[in-house]
Amino acid sequence: MKLLRSTALGVLISLALLPGAAMATEIDGAALSVLWGVPFAGILLSIALMPLLAPAFWHHHFGKVTAAWALAFLLPFAAVFGGHAAMVNLVHALVAEYLPFVILLTALYTVAGGIYIRGNLHGTPLLNTGILAVGAVLASFMGTTGASMLLIRPLIRANDNRKHVAHVVVFFIFIVSNAGGSLTPLGDPPLFLGFLKGVDFSWTLHQLWPETLFLVGVLLAIFCALDSWLSRRDGERSPVDPTPDNASPTQLGFDGKLNFALLGVVVALVLLSGMWNSDAFVDVAGTLVGLPGLVRDGGLIVVTLLSLALTPRAVHDSNQFGWGPMQEVAKLFAGIFLTIIPVIAMLKAGVDGPFGAIVRAVTHPDGSPNPAMYFWATGALSSFLDNAPTYLVFFNTAGGDPQLLMTSMAATLGAISAGAVFMGANTYIGNAPNLMVKAIAEDRGVRMPSFFGYMAWSFGILVPLFVVMTFIWY
Repeated sequence: MKLLRSTALGVLISLALLPGAAMATEIDGAALSVLWGVPFAGILLSIALMPLLAPAFWHHHFGKVTAAWALAFLLPFAAVFGGHAAMVNLVHALVAEYLPFVILLTALYTVAGGIYIRGNLHGTPLLNTGILAVGAVLASFMGTTGASMLLIRPLIRANDNRKHVAHVVVFFIFIVSNAGGSLTPLGDPPLFLGFLKGVDFSWTLHQLWPETLFLVGVLLAIFCALDSWLSRRDGERSPVDPTPDNASPTQLGFDGKLNFALLGVVVALVLLSGMWNSDAFVDVAGTLVGLPGLVRDGGLIVVTLLSLALTPRAVHDSNQFGWGPMQEVAKLFAGIFLTIIPVIAMLKAGVDGPFGAIVRAVTHPDGSPNPAMYFWATGALSSFLDNAPTYLVFFNTAGGDPQLLMTSMAATLGAISAGAVFMGANTYIGNAPNLMVKAIAEDRGVRMPSFFGYMAWSFGILVPLFVVMTFIWY
């Protein structure tokens, strides 16, 4: 990772010495071979296999492994297309995509980590189901990341004297980190991108509430039944509760309440950046960074620093707040955002690119859109790629006219939106909160499923539900 940072720093310094010389270089995805996707596939396989095959090595060196795959893309790309093209695309991925992503995640992680829910909750099936239901509602209004970071710690603490806890976290990822964020542009990045493209703020609420209610409702019912069965089968309780009841066990409350206000500021900054139109921008080596984005990111950094400065240390100690999960996500997604560049370019090439068969599959023979195929194509790619650019690819494939997509093609846009949000739960890397929740749970001693073990859960539970949804709505 140090090598990757040094490379990026060198690129930025070189381009800073040549102001105006670098112009954004668009990659012709139609001219690329699928072999350019090997480094991206390498990162995915490393995340999936190395924790199983070499857990100690992965734990200590996952940053170096990620950097190696990033360089496996960047250096050959520079050799084939030139150092200029490599530097410009690196800066674009860093400035336009990765930094805003990490800044927002860091703000939400820090602010939510500064809120401690007092009292010793007992992880009964009814309470666990209730927390998941509350999280599903909050996810659409404070984002899946915000809701996940706020509730995962108290949920784990409530179940810290239970034998089986992994299933609780798995369903938390299904419901709070993904499905719950489908009703507003604040819920999940793909929907926010649609909002920026002209989709009405309330459109997803009106269009997707039946699908969301069905998916979340069925998942809550399955979870409650499974959690009840596991509780009865194992006798569940340990002799000693790691967080025993105090003198007032039922008196719940919040410490670090100031962070609720800061959380509101985060939501306001994100919403403002999408509604504020400005022609002012900064040119960073050919990447145009608009004033609304600069204000948003600067404000999020200020919010993060304020939260760290104003939150009492005792609150962080009670929450066992640490930077390990955030560092893991930041390092892994640094490599993902870089190596995904050629993959997205090949998808954007449409029917002329290496993935043309996927793009052609979403239309009927007469050229009309096939909502069912849009749902599955968007969802399948969102399970492994960044669901935000995947949403944009199929948004544009469907014509890219928000007024048309919201009216006569509402079923198609609904399928694209649902596929991007719902199927982000299919893997740990389908949505950023998934990996963060997993890291926090493992940091608390929860033995989480492996990459493929988690997919066994998602393919066994989510995919059949998606099939049913296809027959009902698409």
